[in-house]
Amino acid sequence: MEGIGDILSKKVSKKAPAYQWQDLALRVIKDLNAPAFKRSSVFKVCRDYPETRIMQALNDTKELCTGPNKWAYFFKIIEEKGEKSQTP
Repeated sequence: MEGIGDILSKKVSKKAPAYQWQDLALRVIKDLNAPAFKRSSVFKVCRDYPETRIMQALNDTKELCTGPNKWAYFFKIIEEKGEKSQTP
């Protein structure tokens, strides 16, 4: 029988994202240092728009924006182009 210390000391493995867009959203959040209150917006954008559009906006943001609010510029680029995908 294991003691409580043994149970608590075990490392918990992280669960892999269920969809590819979730992994992409985590990458965008990390690369742009998006604040906690914008995480859900990043996930929604990554779910609703094609991966190529997200990657293009991410690369443009990294290239063109040098300030601390890169995430805001990312959303501006996404909204300019529009064209949502048809994923459920």
